Amino acid sequence: MIRFRLELADLAATSFAYSPLQETVLSLRLWTGHAARLPHVRTLASDMRAAFHQLDHELLTSLVARHRYWVPDLLTPRPPVPAPDIRAEFAALRATDPALLAPDLERTFLPLGEPIPPRLAAGLREPAGLLADIADALETYWTACLLPRWPRIRSVLEADLAHRARTLAEHGAGRLFSGISERLTWSEGILTIQRNGPWPDATTDIPIDGRRLLLTPSCFVDGVSTMLSPNAPPHIVYTTRALAVLGESAAPPVPRSLELLLGRPRAQLLALLTEPATTTELAHRLHVTPPAVSQHLAALTAAHLLERTRQGRHVHYRQSALGAALHTAQTAPPPHP
Repeated sequence: MIRFRLELADLAATSFAYSPLQETVLSLRLWTGHAARLPHVRTLASDMRAAFHQLDHELLTSLVARHRYWVPDLLTPRPPVPAPDIRAEFAALRATDPALLAPDLERTFLPLGEPIPPRLAAGLREPAGLLADIADALETYWTACLLPRWPRIRSVLEADLAHRARTLAEHGAGRLFSGISERLTWSEGILTIQRNGPWPDATTDIPIDGRRLLLTPSCFVDGVSTMLSPNAPPHIVYTTRALAVLGESAAPPVPRSLELLLGRPRAQLLALLTEPATTTELAHRLHVTPPAVSQHLAALTAAHLLERTRQGRHVHYRQSALGAALHTAQTAPPPHP
């Protein structure tokens, strides 16, 4: 197991963020035999497959270990802000010291009994060139495969952050951590990760010591994971909530009674908003323009059927208590006479 020791100040400084670069790198697991561990992104993978096979997929897939789907820590650094710009993340990756690449690849593959893949091993003769090739391949992959689907992915990640913030405020750290994964436990200032795989038997104790624990949701992990090096800045990646949304392509069916009451567009929006979403994401789901969605959201919010919260530059809508009650009442089966 891994135990993170948090003093009171460390707990107060614990924060959440998401990273487009992290999602880009972790999504490579879809192409290396690990897709079965990520069933909720199967539709996403199907949508991206044709574009992916036009890229340098030999280099991209070599970045993921086969046995445990580990990836090099260097490619998934802690995001410095809650919602970093992907261009800044790629610039930082390119500016990384190439001397760090070889030990990071060794730490990724060798403990699993795997050799460093031939494409990477050959490239290590010129680490700076290999790092540039990896960054270029990842950026091309991001543009071709992830960017067109980023509004929906980002919406899921931001909805998770909003949920975690509410949980912490309303129920405290214990509920927050146990709600992330059953492998996480919190007691007396220690956050414990129960781990499996080819790890040493001894417990690893990692003091936070003012370095700020960061937690990041991801659509492409199964459970929770942390950095491979115990000396890396403390960072936990976990499976985001509401992944089923990524496989949905349209609004769920709504009962005729709700359509008659609200009109079809507003009934569809209310049905969609059991989980928070942005105007852009809703427009994508319904195949309409954002301004059209915005008008209906304003009307539903004015009627107290929706509530809105701001996360950085984005506004999220979700059913209010009144909206949830109306939606539930209209979708419930009629009572027996």
